[in-house]
Amino acid sequence: MKISIISVGKLKEKYLKQGIQEYIKRLGPYASIDIQEVPDEKAPENLSEAQMLEVKQKEGERILSKISQDTYVITLEIEGKMITSEKLAEQLDQLATYGKSKVAFVIGGSLGLSEEVLKRSDFALSFSKLTFPHQLMRLVLLEQVYRAFRIMRNEPYHK
Repeated sequence: MKISIISVGKLKEKYLKQGIQEYIKRLGPYASIDIQEVPDEKAPENLSEAQMLEVKQKEGERILSKISQDTYVITLEIEGKMITSEKLAEQLDQLATYGKSKVAFVIGGSLGLSEEVLKRSDFALSFSKLTFPHQLMRLVLLEQVYRAFRIMRNEPYHK
């Protein structure tokens, strides 16, 4: 399975980079992992509604340019569906079983995702009703993908 994580913004924090590299290494036997960063749109602190839409649209165009037609897209959204680790494992297993070998997880910028990206999404996933920094979500997401593969293979992993 080929898994892409498409995320808005550049990761700067060393500790997050180290954690992400660790999970990419652990995932090596299970899947090909590709992390693609798209630049975030520079914007002033106090944006009008129209400016916010414009920022999301520009970031959305960059995200969509990274997604091929045959990719199953899972967007991370506060209003998405909350599922268990076991359900994520089941979903990834089903995708692989039915020929969806390319999966892209999309993490938006600080303003969220554009309407166009939301429309392209095949599944909206929520980790929580809380808001997390998008850089931290990369690490949390990779840990959950790793956990899902361990669950799929009935391999031990701490609970």
